[in-house]
Amino acid sequence: MGGKVCKEEVKEEKRRSVGREDSLTSTDRIRRFASKQFGFSVLSLARRGLTEVPDELWEMLELEKLNLSLNSLKVLPAPLALLSNLVVLNLWGNQVLSLANNQLSSLPPSLSGLTKLRKLNLSHNLIAHIPGCVYNMKALVFLHLACNRLENLAENIQALVELKILIVEGNSLHSLPKGLCCLTRLELLNLDFNDIKDVPQEMHQLSRLEKLACHPLDKGLHILHNPLLKPLKEVLEGGLSALYSYLRAV
Repeated sequence: MGGKVCKEEVKEEKRRSVGREDSLTSTDRIRRFASKQFGFSVLSLARRGLTEVPDELWEMLELEKLNLSLNSLKVLPAPLALLSNLVVLNLWGNQVLSLANNQLSSLPPSLSGLTKLRKLNLSHNLIAHIPGCVYNMKALVFLHLACNRLENLAENIQALVELKILIVEGNSLHSLPKGLCCLTRLELLNLDFNDIKDVPQEMHQLSRLEKLACHPLDKGLHILHNPLLKPLKEVLEGGLSALYSYLRAV
């Protein structure tokens, strides 16, 4: 009997311990989720049921990688810009959106100050326009915007000259800006599952895209899953080199 009681007490203590761990009410408790990985200061608050970012987070100025994915965040507060050492910010699977005029006011302009940020994941949200502050994050090499509500990419995209990976699949893009063709460091450009019917003539400048890619993780150009018009659709049957030759001759 006594053994059974002890087991129940242990279970209860574990339940309380989990509750204490999940309660993000102080900087010390948040720091329990932080770690050092490959020399980077990393904090993961993924799957914590957060509806807002804990204020204590802004005291952790040393953070270099922050994972806030799979929560229920609808806005991001301006103090996020205080984390100026961030190189990776993951916001996958939240509900980041503007409740005003369809502009993403929930990414405050102050985030332009994240000049060291190299990877930004905003996929699986409700974003209709790329926030202006993103175009000022000129160190980005990875930008993930899949499965949002984008209908166009602004010419400002050309400012992100360091980009190597740009993923915008699963949106509602109708056309592509010429500025996209200035991103000559791109090695993976995923445009699949949009409403793209044509491409800019200048796309042949993206010489680091080595092939037409099919598997989501493959480097190259992902574009075949779009309602492409003739003759572009037929040209692509010859591969990426055929497309580039066609665009040069147009």
